[in-house]
Amino acid sequence: MFEPLTDGHGRRFEYLRLSLTDVCNFRCSYCLPDGYRKQAGLPANLTVREIGRLIAAFAKLGLWKVRLTGGEPSLRPELLDIARTVAATPGIRKLAMTTNGYRLASRAADYAAAGISALNVSIDSLDPARFAAITGHARLGEVLDGIAAARLAGITSIKLNSVLMRGVNDDELDAFIAFVQQHDLALRFIEVMRTNDNPAFFERHHLAGAEIAAKLATLGWQALPREAGAGPAVVYAQPGRAGQIGIIAPYAKDFCATCNRLRVSARGKLHLCLFGDHGIDLRPLLQDDGQHDALVARIAALTATKAPAHRLHEGNSGGTPHLASIGG
Repeated sequence: MFEPLTDGHGRRFEYLRLSLTDVCNFRCSYCLPDGYRKQAGLPANLTVREIGRLIAAFAKLGLWKVRLTGGEPSLRPELLDIARTVAATPGIRKLAMTTNGYRLASRAADYAAAGISALNVSIDSLDPARFAAITGHARLGEVLDGIAAARLAGITSIKLNSVLMRGVNDDELDAFIAFVQQHDLALRFIEVMRTNDNPAFFERHHLAGAEIAAKLATLGWQALPREAGAGPAVVYAQPGRAGQIGIIAPYAKDFCATCNRLRVSARGKLHLCLFGDHGIDLRPLLQDDGQHDALVARIAALTATKAPAHRLHEGNSGGTPHLASIGG
């Protein structure tokens, strides 16, 4: 019998972010402004069978929530097979996916049927021209159609992700508020994070989430209690009105104190922190079912060594080249 997954700082881990690919077809200015560039010599992505063994090991340790990420996970040909495998794993109660909305309108029903019950969809602007300038694609209408299709398909948990950028989209707060209240959606404003390839962009465009929180407070929005298994957002609502706005502020004091998530890359490396120095390869223990107990023990031992916090305040982004590399 294995104990629940914890680290040396008393944090319990219930949430895994699993990258399916580091490939993305968008060219977002804060992540892949020059587009995805394939690197030669890299190992293949985890197979569906390897992913099944990986998730079974985490579930054995009490993890119950999995989020499929990328890159852009919808580009992975085996996405539906992976989703079905993860959703059917004993102990997994929630399967989510973060997507840029590519082909969501035509695929939403398939996602729901495969067991995906929650979606986070990236929308960094509600203005079509600005959306195209940020992402490199004039597809805002398609993405919005995808959100509507996801609702029709029965995916009841739908959140929007918007990277907050000074001088780029920070003038859209009122428009975003009106949109989430009109459509009864949840929005997550995410601070720009410094990675190894964007220091100049970070210096120009970083905007502290505290500034948005202060503006929400003046409009009567109030912080809500943290839900079980929730990610790092502090969530606000306006009493008597539909819609929610969350703020993910990694530069805020004590941001890491409630960390409940781990990450595994598309090639099987466990990342204890988004901004850690490197990942630890789990793939050798994913080759057959007979390695299950050894894999569980390895995950537990590694998680116990997780650092108390990232080092972003020191200007240290660890080994993360860009957010698409291990799913943000």
